[in-house]
Amino acid sequence: MQEVNKEVLAAVERIAREAGCLIMEVYSRDFSVVNKEDKSPLTEADARAHSLIVSELAKLSPATPILSEEDVSSFAGADKFSQYWLVDPLDGTKEFIKRNGEFTVNIALIESGVSVLGVVYAPATDVLYSAARGLGASKVDVTGTVPLSVSSFTQGELCRVVGSRSHGSDAMEGFLQKLPKHQMVAMGSSLKLCLVAEGLADIYPRLGPTSLWDTAAAQCVVEAAGGQVITLNGEALGYGNTDKVLNPYFLVIGAGTTNWLEFFAGVE
Repeated sequence: MQEVNKEVLAAVERIAREAGCLIMEVYSRDFSVVNKEDKSPLTEADARAHSLIVSELAKLSPATPILSEEDVSSFAGADKFSQYWLVDPLDGTKEFIKRNGEFTVNIALIESGVSVLGVVYAPATDVLYSAARGLGASKVDVTGTVPLSVSSFTQGELCRVVGSRSHGSDAMEGFLQKLPKHQMVAMGSSLKLCLVAEGLADIYPRLGPTSLWDTAAAQCVVEAAGGQVITLNGEALGYGNTDKVLNPYFLVIGAGTTNWLEFFAGVE
């Protein structure tokens, strides 16, 4: 069984940074783009980061299975301890292609359907978010390390809503129309969840398709910072059913007494 402790978290942080270095090597030069079967883009950076992460996680935790966006077919399920690694080697490939810097490396450890360790690394800005069960959440940038804590929203205040840079939806527009005064912030990749975790946004409603590997690492960061990631049924977003890699719609919220689900009545 893979333990969750400071040493393991530090090792995963190192792996994410090393993958980020490979990604930036590709980012700094011309690169080609191909489309996968689902029409999503794939670059050399995705493949190189995947190879490094899988190799290094296998050294760290040889018996723990790995589910990566770039290799779903070889994943046979969680181990006997209900654990597995969940990886998105390059989250935000569209942002990578646009060269706007809003892409991340996502690595999470799942146990009994819950993300118990998560690392999100943004290599273009050298910002790392990390969390683990019992260890809290932190952000590391050029200024140092700071603990993360979500903000507490009071209804009637200006609501800071973070949304996708590349994936809008009619449902999202319907939700925004139901809100009173609000400010919209666009962001790519799992950085949207991290904005809530560090108290820079009050809610991230995801009313469009995402996959397990898009959210798991950042969800750990959000929850360790005092926030929640919940489905429209009010349940925590979970990772126990790997036969279905698509997530349901969900909300990422900070602290406070606002019942955000009320704003989703009738929103499809």
